[in-house]
Amino acid sequence: MIKKNILFIALFTVGLFSYGQNSDKAKALLDEVYNKVQSYDNIYIDFQSTLENTEANLKQETNGNVTLDGEKYLLNYFGATQLYDGKKVYTVVPENEEVTIEDVNEDNDNVSPSKMLTFYKTGHNYQWDILQNVGGRKIQYVKLIPIDSNTEIKSVLLGVDTQTKHIYKLIQTGNNGTKTTITVNSFKTNQPISSTLFTFDEKKYEDKGYYIIRN
Repeated sequence: MIKKNILFIALFTVGLFSYGQNSDKAKALLDEVYNKVQSYDNIYIDFQSTLENTEANLKQETNGNVTLDGEKYLLNYFGATQLYDGKKVYTVVPENEEVTIEDVNEDNDNVSPSKMLTFYKTGHNYQWDILQNVGGRKIQYVKLIPIDSNTEIKSVLLGVDTQTKHIYKLIQTGNNGTKTTITVNSFKTNQPISSTLFTFDEKKYEDKGYYIIRN
């Protein structure tokens, strides 16, 4: 569950910037979002996530944050941490006292942000959706609908702040009725970051007695 949710958050932060053919307005807006994000040296996002399934009487809420610098990222979510240093992905789950170390490849559940940038380039239809006023901010929604009917995802709604061209909200609806909503609380760019932020200290966790899993 944690790994799947971490992947979803990673897709949220960088996989949003994709392209569709059926709506010129939607494509133009996502182009602006993509170009704006590409202009930053680094990005820090603080977000709130809600996972709901009414039929299963399930509702989970949590806060998280992610720092991205080029292909590298550091994600904190659901009490776990995932770090990509440009070569390997490190997932730390304190609850289980374990660390998973993985290479990045296309057959792996974990993919690098650079690959996520192209994740949605094909396989989706786009629709220009509603415009909402949120505290004086105009949020324009674009709806992504997978072309493949066998996918687990029914639709994804991306809410874009029309002034800043930053993503404000993502709402993913699954075919099983599960809805995942991510709302951006804070979006900061070009922040001073430590030179060791994306360096993983394996010995630190070995000394704590964590179980190290290498895949």
